[in-house]
Amino acid sequence: QVQLVESGGGLVQAGGSLRLSCAASGRLFSRYAMGWFRQAPGKEREFVAAISWSGGSSYYADSVKGRFTISRDNAKSTVYLQMNSPKPEDTAVYYCAATFGVVTLGADEYGYWGQGTQVTVSS
Repeated sequence: QVQLVESGGGLVQAGGSLRLSCAASGRLFSRYAMGWFRQAPGKEREFVAAISWSGGSSYYADSVKGRFTISRDNAKSTVYLQMNSPKPEDTAVYYCAATFGVVTLGADEYGYWGQGTQVTVSS
């Protein structure tokens, strides 16, 4: 099993930058593919980015490609989401998730979730 705790959320101005962190407990972190999802008010949860257990493959939603970067440090059992040039439409609660298997974009495939961290982008 793995437990996830997000941090780094907050208020940021459009055009600024923000880095979210997700710290995982457990010795098997490197076996899990990791993902970031978000949910804005009145909208369904949506995929943002994902990364394989080795870090060799990463995937992004079209809406964030070129602006956000997902990375992981298995030695620190931490996954990151670097948010550059955020837009007001990026405002949402961001969730870190883990799946014991092949990297996937489907939320239903992730068995472990963090509590979420609020990101608010002002114009």
